[in-house]
Amino acid sequence: MKTLLHSLVILLTFSVFSVQAARIKDVSEVAGVRSNQLVGYGLVVGLAGTGETTPFTDQSFTAMLKNFGIVLPPGTKPKTKNVAAVAVSAELPPFSKQGQKIDVTVSSIGSAKSIRGGTLVQTFLKGLDGKTYAVAQGNLIVGGFSAEGADGSKIVGNTPTVGRITDGATVEREVPNPFGRGDFLTFNLFDADFTTAQRMSETINGLLGPNVASAMDATSVRVRAPRDVSQRVAFLSMIENLEFKPADAAAKIIVNSRTGTIVIGQNVRLRPAAITHGGMTVTINEDFNVSQPNPLAGGETVVTPDTDITVTEKEARMFHFKPGVTLDELVRAVNSVGAAPSDLMAILQALKQAGAIDGQMIVI
Repeated sequence: MKTLLHSLVILLTFSVFSVQAARIKDVSEVAGVRSNQLVGYGLVVGLAGTGETTPFTDQSFTAMLKNFGIVLPPGTKPKTKNVAAVAVSAELPPFSKQGQKIDVTVSSIGSAKSIRGGTLVQTFLKGLDGKTYAVAQGNLIVGGFSAEGADGSKIVGNTPTVGRITDGATVEREVPNPFGRGDFLTFNLFDADFTTAQRMSETINGLLGPNVASAMDATSVRVRAPRDVSQRVAFLSMIENLEFKPADAAAKIIVNSRTGTIVIGQNVRLRPAAITHGGMTVTINEDFNVSQPNPLAGGETVVTPDTDITVTEKEARMFHFKPGVTLDELVRAVNSVGAAPSDLMAILQALKQAGAIDGQMIVI
């Protein structure tokens, strides 16, 4: 019973709160104003023997020395136990300017045991177009740790092969965006919905006049905006803080079969249906009996299994759903049966197959 109640906490939460007014900035974003992913390949040095010796690490280390004017003799194999090859990733926020700082994440890509205490050497971060937009360097902060004994015993806490450098990269190139071009700004909804798009355009037109905003589809609302960039900023600041009531979410049931989590939207309704729920418990206990012969008989000791199977079947109970049953009534009815999350999943699936659920059932 406790397991079921725990699984239904989310259901009750959804039934208490109704859709309230939301700001435009909370449900949409301006087209073209977005972050960009950057990635690079580099080396972490200064490790306390937790690095690696791999072909690509050796090659990268040799190339780094060569850039500093140091050429190793032919056939020399460098010892790189204090060096690790890493992938460096970062998010370049919109409107980032040259000289600004951004955070970077450093992840080992070889066999290094830990990059704790290491320093990332100068690494170029590139965008999808292959151009360098930032340069990263600095000391790593690693939350994980690892330790290994001489006898092979080992302990690992969290992830010692991933670290982060706060303000570890400097922006060197700006990403152009369409914010200051054209006569229109387009707002893209996070969740596509025709009703929400129409209500949003009506709210904007109610403030600025007719035909200023128009819903293009279930996702996009196009708004006529001033061409002057400074005026456009003030205009957008006013628009994004307007409040309106988004449409109610579609009726959905989300079932996570791996964790037993079940989320039922407040708009889910049931058609007339009757359900019989019965539970059967099968318990198998196996013991072993030892047959010991007489000491003078010359026989052998024999171990024989003794299996006891008990089958217990609960009395089946039936409950009936009337037309238009709400979420609260559904939860109370299933909860009264004492069903486990797996039983609730089976009941919901059977109701859906019977056509008794008005809504979409999604199993993840």
